[in-house]
Amino acid sequence: MIDIFKNGGPLMYPILFCSVIGWAIFLERLRAFMMIRRSMPLLLSAVEQKLGENQLGEAVLICQSSKAPLAKILLTVLRQQDTRRSHMKEVADEVGGREIISLQRYLGLLGTIANIAPLLGLLGTVLGMIDAFNAMAVAGVGTPATLGGGISQALITTAAGLSVAVPMILLHRYLCSRAERLSLDMEEYTLRVVDLFGDVD
Repeated sequence: MIDIFKNGGPLMYPILFCSVIGWAIFLERLRAFMMIRRSMPLLLSAVEQKLGENQLGEAVLICQSSKAPLAKILLTVLRQQDTRRSHMKEVADEVGGREIISLQRYLGLLGTIANIAPLLGLLGTVLGMIDAFNAMAVAGVGTPATLGGGISQALITTAAGLSVAVPMILLHRYLCSRAERLSLDMEEYTLRVVDLFGDVD
């Protein structure tokens, strides 16, 4: 395996770098999404309980002590509890939009890696074919011995680029769907808290 990597030429290193960064982003986002998803029902239940007991201050303290994105949205809603329901929803949407952006952190980079990896493989293919033709020009006649190194480099980099790009595309789409699902859940939980105040325009 190490020999194959070396035979792929210098572009194997940036392809490997893309793979490492891509998987690191996936694992970091997956862990973050799992923690957020687990914390939301517990946070909502605690806030609803305190509001049901008319302990608004306790509900605010619960949100302040939590680092979950939903907590920031609910905290904004609780601080607007004397305003009209439509205003509460507008403020919640504004804060929620910022928190949704935070959910998508690094996903743009992951998508970029998915696009760059096959291009790096294609560049390696071009460089490998250039080496093959240069060898043929020097030797005068193309033989398997003279062409083998360049063609081998071309095929290895192409395969490496695709082997990185394909899973990165799938991982990117999976994380985007998870982020979208979390954003919908946060919106639903926020509306449940807004409805507890019962102020109708």
